[in-house]
Amino acid sequence: MPFRTNKHIFFDLDHTLWDFEKNSALAFQEIFTNLDISVNLNDFLEVYIPLNKLYWEKYRNEVVTQEELRYGRLRDSFDSLKMSISDADIWTIAHQYITTLPTYNHLFEGAVDVLNYLKTNYSLHIITNGFNEVQTGKLKNSGIMHYFETITNSEMAGVKKPNPKIFEYALRFANAKASQSVMVGDCLEADIYGAKAIGMQTIWFNEFKATPPKDIIAIHTLAEIKKYL
Repeated sequence: MPFRTNKHIFFDLDHTLWDFEKNSALAFQEIFTNLDISVNLNDFLEVYIPLNKLYWEKYRNEVVTQEELRYGRLRDSFDSLKMSISDADIWTIAHQYITTLPTYNHLFEGAVDVLNYLKTNYSLHIITNGFNEVQTGKLKNSGIMHYFETITNSEMAGVKKPNPKIFEYALRFANAKASQSVMVGDCLEADIYGAKAIGMQTIWFNEFKATPPKDIIAIHTLAEIKKYL
C-alpha cells in the first residue's frame, strides 16, 4: 500500500545507495598494496568490519571524536590480528583511506533505476552521518549527485542521526514538512527510529533480511521502493 501524500524522499548514503563494504574492501586492497603492508585482506576485514560498526555507534553517541574513530578502528583491527604496526603507519592508512574510498563507487543494484523513477514525482535529498569531504566525493564520483536537491551531513547540522536536530535541519534545508517526507536508510536506530521520532515516514533498507519490528516497513532490494512510492 502506498504511503500517504508525500513530496520529499530522504536517503541515507552508505549501506543504502552506496555499497560501503564493497568499496571499502577495494580501497583497503589498494592501500595495503601501495604501502607494502603484508596482511590478508579477508582476515583484516573480518575484524575491521565489526570494529568499524562499533566505532560508528560510539561516534553517533558522542563517545569518540572523528579522529578517534579514524585511528581506533584501525589500531584495534591490527591489534586483534596481533600485527605490529606503528602509529605513524596507522595514520598514513587512515588518511589514505579517506582519499581512496570515494574513488571506488559501486552502488547497490537498482540504485540509479530507483532514483530515476522517484525523481519524476519527488524531491530527493540525502541525510548522512558521514564526513562532508568523503560523502561529497562519493556522490560526485558515483554519478548520483545531480539527483539530490539538498545534502545534509552531521558536520553541517552539528549533530548526528538519530538526534532529531539533524532531521529538523534537513527538513528546513529542503523546505519540507515531516508529514510529507519519507526517510530511507539501513540503520534502524539512526535512520528509521530517528526519522519516525519527528513524524517522518520510513522505509528500512533491510539488505540482510533481518526480522523487522512490527511497525516498520522493510525492503530487501531498492527496487521494492516502487511498491510504496
